[in-house]
Amino acid sequence: MEINLDVCKVSHQLVLEVYKITKCFPKSEQFTLTSQLRRSVSSVPTNIIEGQARQYKKEFVQFLYISKGSLEETNYHLFLSKELGYITDDDYKMLLDLCNRIKMMLYKLIKSLQQ
Repeated sequence: MEINLDVCKVSHQLVLEVYKITKCFPKSEQFTLTSQLRRSVSSVPTNIIEGQARQYKKEFVQFLYISKGSLEETNYHLFLSKELGYITDDDYKMLLDLCNRIKMMLYKLIKSLQQ
């Protein structure tokens, strides 16, 4: 599969990083925080791709807003993971930087589609 949009490429990078980091989470979190974090982070590029395949710009924008919501959910799960000691401060900062980059890219893409 070829990923065309830069925001989707960066989102995919975030997904890969989260999957790597969550491999080290405690087994007791496998069906809770690990699962929730992986679902929310993978929802970001998934909704971008699904929206891009829609017929109308308005639909695409709606899916981009869903991606933004999933990104905010991911932000919280990452914060919680750091607070629980499951991820290091350095890893948290790297992931947060990626999230902020994606947030800005989504904002710019939404604005360009709404013009």
